Amino acid sequence: MIHLNNREKRFRFVRLQAIVRKEFIQIKKDPASLAIALVLPVLLLVLLGYAMNDDVESVHLSILDQSQTAESRELIDRLTSQGDFTIMSYEHNVSVLEHLLDKGDIHAGLIIPANYSKELTTNTANVQFLIDGSDPTYAQEALFRSESLLLNYAHTVQAEQLIRSGTEVPNSPLKHETQVFYNPSMDSMEFNIPALIGLIMQEVTLILTAFALVREKEQGTIEQLIVTPIRPAELIIGKLVPYTIIGTLSFAFVLLAGVFWFDVAIAGDPFLLVLLSLLFLVATLAMGIFISTIAKNQLQAMYMSFAVILPSVILSGFVFPRESMPMLIQLLGGLIPLTYFLEILRGIFLKANSLQLLWPQSFVLLGFTVLLSIATIAKFKKHLQ
Repeated sequence: MIHLNNREKRFRFVRLQAIVRKEFIQIKKDPASLAIALVLPVLLLVLLGYAMNDDVESVHLSILDQSQTAESRELIDRLTSQGDFTIMSYEHNVSVLEHLLDKGDIHAGLIIPANYSKELTTNTANVQFLIDGSDPTYAQEALFRSESLLLNYAHTVQAEQLIRSGTEVPNSPLKHETQVFYNPSMDSMEFNIPALIGLIMQEVTLILTAFALVREKEQGTIEQLIVTPIRPAELIIGKLVPYTIIGTLSFAFVLLAGVFWFDVAIAGDPFLLVLLSLLFLVATLAMGIFISTIAKNQLQAMYMSFAVILPSVILSGFVFPRESMPMLIQLLGGLIPLTYFLEILRGIFLKANSLQLLWPQSFVLLGFTVLLSIATIAKFKKHLQ
């Protein structure tokens, strides 16, 4: 046992100076980690500063105008003249409007009946608004804007009728019926819980595998694998399999908690949900393994994981609507697997979407998995770096 005299027990600036010098030498030997630590915060600030925007600039609207009159065109102009609604398409039947709502291509649909012009001048005209309630932010905005604009337009028409006839019209010349699809109560819990499941699963699986090979390097056990006849592909796939099983079990627990604890029902096919979730898990596990192959130590792996996780929260549509982001930020969000998985989760949970509607997102996730796996196998070299 080493005994220290009173002089050695005292705080000495010389010893502190030696420790500080040693730490700076260690940092100098790892310039990549230093660069990440200094540059990454600035990049994230610039990136997320543009992305963090929850303002709804315009609601995407498709129109079914069965009247095709000057009066119906005036109504459409009133709705879109201030930029509150952006017309995405003119359709010819209700089923197409509903299909566009299913796909998420529009936030709302307007149906103007064939007798609109006649009823507007003689009685009370009725129009119908179909709203996608799966995203409460856009649904509430579409509901508020439509009610406000239609009410103001009705007052304008009523005033014009008063001027023409000289007598006050007892009833409003325009009424509208609103039908909210998928999430009629516009409950944010129905929208957020599926997305939260996806975000949690990405973080868990990414962290599980991001340190897999780095840990082997730092512990020296990678050398034992190097002297074996194991091929890079065998090692990478072998690493993925157990973590895939663990991730699947973790997903099952989180899914059950979301359904039974928070009482969020799955409107669609649970089997399809599990199948596509497994595809997402493999994609994120492959991303974690890729990080593990390019990171030289666990600190770098942690920084790289953080560089993926934080932008995923912001750019994927988990918190802020992607439509409100600048186009460049939307394109960067398209490079994140979670972006597509959130569309799958919300599509199955809220809209009961089938694979026929979700195959584009599924195909992208499959592409992520294949490309990341190939890049990981190519990057991994079966020799000491």
